[in-house]
Amino acid sequence: MCNINRNLCKIRRIAGRLAFLVATVCLVQQAAAGPQVTDVRIGVYPSKTRVVLDVSASVDFRTFTLPKPYRVVIDMSEVTWLPRMRNPPRGGLITGMRFGLFKPGLSRVVLDSAGPVKITKAFMVKPAPGRPYRVVLDISRDSETAFMTAYKQSGERVGPRVKRPPPPRPPQVKSSSKKDEKAVIMIDPGHGGVDPGAISRSGVWEKHIVLAFSKELRRQLLATGKFDVRMTRNRDVFIRLRERIARAKHVGADLFLSIHADSIRNRKVRGASVYTLSERASDKEADELAQKENKSDLIAGVDLEYQSNDVVNILIDLAQRETMNESAVFARKLVTELAKVRRMLRNTHRFAGFAVLKAPDIPSVLIELGYLSNRTDERMLRDAKQRRRMATAMTRAIRLYFDRQQALNKP
Repeated sequence: MCNINRNLCKIRRIAGRLAFLVATVCLVQQAAAGPQVTDVRIGVYPSKTRVVLDVSASVDFRTFTLPKPYRVVIDMSEVTWLPRMRNPPRGGLITGMRFGLFKPGLSRVVLDSAGPVKITKAFMVKPAPGRPYRVVLDISRDSETAFMTAYKQSGERVGPRVKRPPPPRPPQVKSSSKKDEKAVIMIDPGHGGVDPGAISRSGVWEKHIVLAFSKELRRQLLATGKFDVRMTRNRDVFIRLRERIARAKHVGADLFLSIHADSIRNRKVRGASVYTLSERASDKEADELAQKENKSDLIAGVDLEYQSNDVVNILIDLAQRETMNESAVFARKLVTELAKVRRMLRNTHRFAGFAVLKAPDIPSVLIELGYLSNRTDERMLRDAKQRRRMATAMTRAIRLYFDRQQALNKP
């Protein structure tokens, strides 16, 4: 009996040490991962709407409001988000909510508001035993006059006034077929961070789908040994529309590929499509899609109040016909190759005023991989094998395009 008791005591001591080690490891892992938002709640009261974010650790944060459309923005230290938060709540004065990484080191929550509002309180509650830290915002209605007066006096604008840019230079379509140089391909996974893009009925986010596909396309292009491949983003982070183009120009890109996956009301529609820039949309659906994609900066809570008209309206009057023609040439090759492995829309090559395609000297296309609003397309886009097939077809099209360029530039 004594031996049994001694053994039980040893077991208890060992179990206690193991529990301590496990708890220590969990704390270390949590600290390494950084703060995490574990829940978000909205409370509706007669005179206010309260938004509460549960956070695993203390964070620095600031809040401000933006007009046109009306939004409340919470910027905080970089945090992660529990996957179950993909469908955030709404209610009261809050008509929609988005969150994600705005830029390295800074996470952002954007709350769409029903008209002009003001932040009456914004504070952090320290944790009680067994409870997390809480970021709390109280929001109440405001008049438009009072809102705009406070907005102009706040100095909380996201960016400085930007002067109207000078007219674009004449197009210089680069010859990227020199034998001693690799063509530079810029892959642009759409959306990201605080801008999720389209969301399927089962909760799949466009920003994740297009990033996974873009990484596969990059892998296959690099495997050919013929291309220098760059990506505007290789993680879940928000990038402004004109910054995507600036990155392509900075590396001297010879081709720009913007990757997306759409969602529309008609859930029966499915298939891929390819878009190039045009002053006129090829059809009403193409125009609506361009307008939706061009709102990415607004969705992410960017202040466009004092930006140039070109940025606000996004549709740029491009006189550089040669670049647009080259984009169309590549788009036709892309459609031909994709049609061999993927169902395509009937009007496959379309034209619209996409902001992300406005680089005056880089042939550019926007590829819609399919419709997340259609269950069949969603399953296909979630399937790594199907994504590989599409990436292979696109790689073939890119090789054919640059083979043509090389042939045209032979003396």
